Amino acid sequence: NDNMIEELTNLASEIWHEYWVQILSIEQIEYMVEKFQSFDAIKTQIACENYNYYFIKYNDESVGYFGISFKKDYLFLSKLYIKKSYRHMGLGTKTFEKIKEICIKNNHDNIKLTVNKYNENTIKSYKKWGFKIIESVVAEIGNDFVMDDYIMQYKIRDFT
Repeated sequence: NDNMIEELTNLASEIWHEYWVQILSIEQIEYMVEKFQSFDAIKTQIACENYNYYFIKYNDESVGYFGISFKKDYLFLSKLYIKKSYRHMGLGTKTFEKIKEICIKNNHDNIKLTVNKYNENTIKSYKKWGFKIIESVVAEIGNDFVMDDYIMQYKIRDFT
């Protein structure tokens, strides 16, 4: 519903502006928030791109969110953000357990995500959860901005 999307866009903007300043320019943050986490972008992702968004709650307060998309062969973990004052409390790990449940329920056996190559703390967290870097990619996103990312994968079941 539109009110929830509005709440999500406000939360996303707040977290992105606080989080990404150490890695990206304000111009790129503004551009990316508008392109990927604005009201219209999220509405389109949900309607047309198989996305689901979830709030991460702590004492009934929305303190973060995650976004996933069901692809043919895997679950794409598109976004996982928690407000600064709620990090390092185990909420990310609990959220990842929930994401694994959703993945299994939808008969997928692996989760993929993209992570900025300079986002070292997040990469460490994902590795701790069992993700492995499988590829390095640079994607142009318009306005002369690029996303310089690793693709990471988590295998629920290993069939090899």
